[in-house]
Amino acid sequence: MNVTKPWAARWAAALGLAATLAVWPLGCAVDDYDAAESVTASKGPEMAKLDDTLKDMNGVDVRLADFKGRPMVINFWATWCAPCRHEIPAFVDLVEKYKDQNLIVLGISVDDKPEDLRLFAAEFKMNYPVLVGLGHDELQEHYGAWSVPVSWFVRADGSVDYKHTGTQSADWFEERVKRLFEPSAAPAGQ
Repeated sequence: MNVTKPWAARWAAALGLAATLAVWPLGCAVDDYDAAESVTASKGPEMAKLDDTLKDMNGVDVRLADFKGRPMVINFWATWCAPCRHEIPAFVDLVEKYKDQNLIVLGISVDDKPEDLRLFAAEFKMNYPVLVGLGHDELQEHYGAWSVPVSWFVRADGSVDYKHTGTQSADWFEERVKRLFEPSAAPAGQ
């Protein structure tokens, strides 16, 4: 007869949980892509897809193209996503800190209903447009937003500076945002 000691099972579960929590932030960030480093002279910079119109959480049409000319972070997320919840306060702070430089964060929820978004946005004091991405599969596919969170950092001219899957610290996000205000490093001949 094999008898497992109750304390051993509890310790094993606790260690497993601790290991998971320790690597969780690192495990999310596996799909970084620095668009500026991949630009070729023949192709030019990758441009963000801004030709879609989505509803915001209040049912108002929002044309993504209306934000061209402003540096932006396009963040795909969901209310049920723990890493997404982790990064929202950083976005709230960035919007406030860089409002004089016209930074815009667009939060595109991949599968939440407007009524859920309104409650969530109020709870998290979201100070940026919260858009309904539900039913916009083509947009999600273009941005690679099948797992969340996904953030694209876009310069004022619409060129993509950086793509990131997963979450990071507030300081990391701020460093990426600061790059949006630097002169673009266009390849020779551009």
